[in-house]
Amino acid sequence: MPQRSRTSETEGHPFAVYPLVVAGLVSFALSPILIRLATDAPALSLAVWRTLFAVAMLAPFAVGRIGEEVRQFDARDIRLIIASGVLLAAHFVLWIESLYHTSVAAASVLVATSPIFLAVLGFFLLGERLSKRAVVAIVLAVCGSVLIGMGDMGSAAPFQGNSLYGNLLAATASLMVSGYLLIGRVVRRKTSWLAYVFCIYSVVAVLVLALALIRGVPLLGLDPKVYLMCTLMALGPQIIGHGSFNYAVKYIPAAILGLLSLTEPIGGSLVAYLLFDEMPGLLGIVGMVVVLASVASALRRPKRASAGVAE
Repeated sequence: MPQRSRTSETEGHPFAVYPLVVAGLVSFALSPILIRLATDAPALSLAVWRTLFAVAMLAPFAVGRIGEEVRQFDARDIRLIIASGVLLAAHFVLWIESLYHTSVAAASVLVATSPIFLAVLGFFLLGERLSKRAVVAIVLAVCGSVLIGMGDMGSAAPFQGNSLYGNLLAATASLMVSGYLLIGRVVRRKTSWLAYVFCIYSVVAVLVLALALIRGVPLLGLDPKVYLMCTLMALGPQIIGHGSFNYAVKYIPAAILGLLSLTEPIGGSLVAYLLFDEMPGLLGIVGMVVVLASVASALRRPKRASAGVAE
């Protein structure tokens, strides 16, 4: 049995964790909007340029600074970083593709069902316990996410395919990002943020570029708007969004970060309604209320914190 973690989720946090997580959530909310504005190009093309631009933006800060740390990586560190990069690459491809088949609201919430995976895997693999209140909140939040998906199943997406297929892609992307966050929870305990993020993004860039070349996906000659949206995706959702979570995962259990990410669809759906006139159905609205109530319940500080339990 793994040794149970006895670190409270509020113990030993740098103050910067909180504003960084908020900034990450805001950038995540913009991600589906940026993707929707660039759907003139294939989903894999967006994934390639998004990751390549992110690596290019970080390179001036990483090159010359992380070399010594990278050389000290052992075989286990390298295996974990590669595995994390594979999972994140799969997440990006599936997540972007899902938005070609389903609504922003459904995709955003379904991809955020990762807390249920994170709570289970975190318990068995890392020995991280959650309070009963947090577990109940996660279960209810996932139920709310299912309601949103059900409410969208009968509505046709504005692109090819059907919303059920898009919802399945988004849910699978949720599983991929769960494994990625759990690995980050392990590696970040002894690795700096810049070294970890730059290596992960480099692995992702190589993988999605190779996949695009194998499949013959067009990368050049796209509409200039596509490259602009990919640049904004690289800076916002990838560097600020995933970057902030990769910073915070050293201090906050991955399941709690996953639960916080469930607030993302609210902002995304609001912007989608204003830009694309996508109004969630009744089930979707009920689901969003359940998600918000669950997250609020999990984040409410108990009167007497139980020792040894990560709220």
